[in-house]
Amino acid sequence: MKRRLLALPLLLTLGVALTACNPVGTLNRATSLSGLSVTHDLHYGSDPRNVLDIYAPQGAANKAVVLFIHGGSWESGSKDEYVFVGESLARAGYVTAVMNYRLAPQHPYPDYVIDAASALKWLQDNAAQYGGNGQRLYVVGHSAGAFNAVDAVDDSPFLSDAGVQAGTVRGVVGIAGPYDYDFRQFPTKTAFPAGGDPAQIMPTQHIRADAPPNLLLVAGNDQTVDPSNGEKMKAALQAAGVPYTYTVLPGLSHITVVAALSRRLTFLGGTRQAVLDFLNTQEASAANK
Repeated sequence: MKRRLLALPLLLTLGVALTACNPVGTLNRATSLSGLSVTHDLHYGSDPRNVLDIYAPQGAANKAVVLFIHGGSWESGSKDEYVFVGESLARAGYVTAVMNYRLAPQHPYPDYVIDAASALKWLQDNAAQYGGNGQRLYVVGHSAGAFNAVDAVDDSPFLSDAGVQAGTVRGVVGIAGPYDYDFRQFPTKTAFPAGGDPAQIMPTQHIRADAPPNLLLVAGNDQTVDPSNGEKMKAALQAAGVPYTYTVLPGLSHITVVAALSRRLTFLGGTRQAVLDFLNTQEASAANK
């Protein structure tokens, strides 16, 4: 009980900081990696940004693997900001890779989606060295990273072009993703090809019927990505006959919805539990087949 009381001020401070805006350094410094095996800067491609970190339970063997993709409007962000995600999912028993990808405007669409597929190919081939099973892959992305995750998995050419075997990716989680919007009206237009047509690019527009189950998490108080993106993605999955779970997390903002993946910040909202429930359900379903 005493330890709980001592921890409360720290947790409240983190929660306030997250709500205010830029908490990442504080949160990561408060995240202990004790008892985990962590490997940094593994190259999955030739570009300097084609690197990922792996967080694994010590002694892990044949564990399911989760790839996490950060946000940042496709023009910023780093895997180094998401130590708390790697730790959180590894503590839950998943070998977790947190990746960087090539950034716009130097690398507009589809380069960053191709990178997501390339990272999955690398994990398929190499996860066993870090305690994972490369035939049991999942992808989780936040914001722009959710776009990358959903597009890489649900649009057929990306995985097949990368050499990812059919059925290897068992599920995808999009957290506050911009799946269907007219980028030409926003500063993020520089992340897409000049003259590009949203009707040809957005993930809602090209969903393969055999895509794996999707979990769409929408922040109820998102002022950055319009929650209608989640509604449109849900409708597109339904039309394609793809299994999905759609959940609105009340009270969470665009920042706190991903912060709540931290084990220390679950009081902010249900992101972590929703993701783990989805992953565990898919694993149990596959085991029963």
